Amino acid sequence: MSLWMILPVSLPALTITGIWVVYAMALYNQHVCPVDNWMYNQSCEEDLPMQRGPTLCCTLDNVPLISKCGTLPPESCFFSLICSTGSFMVMVIVLLRYAHVIEKHQNCVLNTASLSTGWICSAGLIMVGNFQVDNAKVLHYVGAGVAFPTSMLFVCLQSALTYRLAKTQGEYNLGHFRLIMTLLAFVALVLSGVFFVQESFVLQHASAIFEWVFCVIIMLFYGTFAFEFAGISSNTMMILARGGTLGSSRADHKMESLSGASQHQSESMSML
Repeated sequence: MSLWMILPVSLPALTITGIWVVYAMALYNQHVCPVDNWMYNQSCEEDLPMQRGPTLCCTLDNVPLISKCGTLPPESCFFSLICSTGSFMVMVIVLLRYAHVIEKHQNCVLNTASLSTGWICSAGLIMVGNFQVDNAKVLHYVGAGVAFPTSMLFVCLQSALTYRLAKTQGEYNLGHFRLIMTLLAFVALVLSGVFFVQESFVLQHASAIFEWVFCVIIMLFYGTFAFEFAGISSNTMMILARGGTLGSSRADHKMESLSGASQHQSESMSML
């Protein structure tokens, strides 16, 4: 069993815990309203950080979207760290998954497309984390517009790839599990996007909740790669060193086979 299986488990453990810590910091500093608050006002006499008392006056600027939770310092610093670290881990996981598929099976369009979408998603995630929505709104929304659709596309491709490569009942069960997670993520993403553009306070708040649900599901999906990563070997790294192809290893294997056959033939001739 390879220790690489720790990597996909570490990603959801780090990111899910991290974004909830960011939310807790934003809530403590009164930069956002609690997720259980469904009452919003057009305006308030005082800004939320200046308010005191058990009842807070919230506006749409205080909706607990993940990006809003990581907008103001000190939580913005931690949010940027989590997104940057998570982005790097996603890149590594996607690359290892790509090489592992080639090692165990063969390369295909689904595998190459997954590699591309996973890395594009990582680039979008870096933009989301380092360009806060209140300070660089255009760049932040560009990053979100890249990260959310590509992450959804990535899990779709990986679910299809799991079914395509499945040979045992356990692998088919894993495919079923990933398909369920993909469907749930798709529903959460669609509802979050539809509700986000509405003017209703309730729907805006619902959009934030579905955004949280979507991100948690996506991170948990990455965690399921632990099953495949348990079988990663040094051959996987050799495939990466060769540029993601099996051509060299197959040629080497063929040369070794021919060499062995020639040597066996020479020994037979000498015995005669």
